[in-house]
Amino acid sequence: MAEIFVCGHRNPDMDSICAAHSYAFLKNKVDPNNTYYPVRCGNLNDTTKAQFDRLGVTPPPFIKDVRTKVLSVTRNTESVVQVGDPVYNLVSFYGSSSKSSVVPVMEGEQYRGLLSVDEVSSFFLKENGGERPIYHFVVDNFPKVLKGSFLKRGEKATFDAPIMVGAMRYVIFCKHMEALEGRPPILVVGDREDHIRKAIELQIPAIVLTGIEDHVTSNVDWDSYQGPVYLSALDTAETLRLLRLSVPVKELMVQDPIRLEDDCLFDVARDILAESEYRGLPVFKGGKYTGFVTRRCFLERPKTKVIMVDHNETEQGVSGIDEAEVLEIIDHHRLGAAKTRNPIFIYCEPLGSTCTIIYKLYIRYNIEISPEMARVLLSGIVSDTVMLKSPTTTFEDYTAVQDLLVLGDVEDMRTFGETMFSSGASLAKEDPRKMLEADFKVYRELGVTFGIGQCEVTTLSDIDEYKDTYLSELELLKMAQGLDWAMFLITDVVKENSILLMTSLPITERKLAYEKLGEGKYFLPGVLSRKKQLLPEILRVLEE
Repeated sequence: MAEIFVCGHRNPDMDSICAAHSYAFLKNKVDPNNTYYPVRCGNLNDTTKAQFDRLGVTPPPFIKDVRTKVLSVTRNTESVVQVGDPVYNLVSFYGSSSKSSVVPVMEGEQYRGLLSVDEVSSFFLKENGGERPIYHFVVDNFPKVLKGSFLKRGEKATFDAPIMVGAMRYVIFCKHMEALEGRPPILVVGDREDHIRKAIELQIPAIVLTGIEDHVTSNVDWDSYQGPVYLSALDTAETLRLLRLSVPVKELMVQDPIRLEDDCLFDVARDILAESEYRGLPVFKGGKYTGFVTRRCFLERPKTKVIMVDHNETEQGVSGIDEAEVLEIIDHHRLGAAKTRNPIFIYCEPLGSTCTIIYKLYIRYNIEISPEMARVLLSGIVSDTVMLKSPTTTFEDYTAVQDLLVLGDVEDMRTFGETMFSSGASLAKEDPRKMLEADFKVYRELGVTFGIGQCEVTTLSDIDEYKDTYLSELELLKMAQGLDWAMFLITDVVKENSILLMTSLPITERKLAYEKLGEGKYFLPGVLSRKKQLLPEILRVLEE
């Protein structure tokens, strides 16, 4: 099952947001084998935010980009070890059929670290500068690795000690014990009474008796001994081998290893791991452990799967879409889609709204449109067609609106639309840069790079209050984005007129067919559509 994002264009308008929401719902109904998530790659404008609040619908969440993240290759495994488990468990794991080079170490349900064969190898090669190595022993781990039983448990649950094998003659044994003064060892010995008495006399940390099948024959005072005594049924060599493996795995763990966040970019995470000394790194989301990655995880880069709605050009899409796998395009704009590696489903029609296309797809797939979804689709169409007044409006848009009014239990389209548009921000009160960028599209035509923003209002009577401020900010926006020309179309959805504010481009200004009302200010009667009315005029001027 794949996760697929349904996303509109940057600086999303109402149609873009409604299209993502409604199409993701439709796809989840017709394709239960995958999961579709509606997302947005820009901030909601005030009109869209207010409308979704009014409808009681949660708008699509924001997504920064669709570049491949480490989350896409993060692994999880049921094979874990606990911090107190003996190293024997870890070695057994690598002896199994597991293909993972690392094993998560947990403390209950909490992540504590990762261990690999490198840490295991280092443990077995432990020399401590040529001196006898000292191990951290946990008494409860003895029966986990050694076949046998306790003769007595002793007073201490854990201790640090080197290992001594009592295989030599008693006199030599005593010399070795004296040489280890200050570092008393754990003694591994057969049922040898003299050696055991000496160990009890010195109160060494622990005694492990080997080859004991029935009972101990040595006559010693066990009550005077404070440490644990374990009876191993195995021979001395095997007992010694496994005793080292009783050390808890936490003794092998690296302190403060590198961590990756799940939103770390694939390439960045790969390089961090490649430059580290580790075979694998843990992955976290915030402070919560989510899994791990190994070098094997980066052999192939998975691609994020995306469906583009209300746009088809990658320049207008979510950041990183050129690295993603585009599966479908649902749009009503001119076609400028990039090449795809595989055939994809494209549904583009010259209609007034992408939501009209999606409404038709609901009908095609015979998917019921709930009252709530009908109002979402209606919002997208009414917004993009400016209450069916825009020249982009078609008969199919009109028909879709009539059906959705009934399905959504909406009495009057005009009241519905005017209420929606009245929620827009006041240009005089809002941050000019925010309003200019809210629905701003960049075009590259005939050697000229220009951008056009648009905002719907319910009156143009106050435009002189903010005109100069917006013209100044428009000039700054032009320079910031490296444009030759920048424009802002302010549309009165009630009187069906627009005012165009634009930066200076002398060679083109005198050719515009619009009435100039002042420096950088033009009156556009009957103009409601950026795509169908303003853009063709701009292209005509550039051609001439």
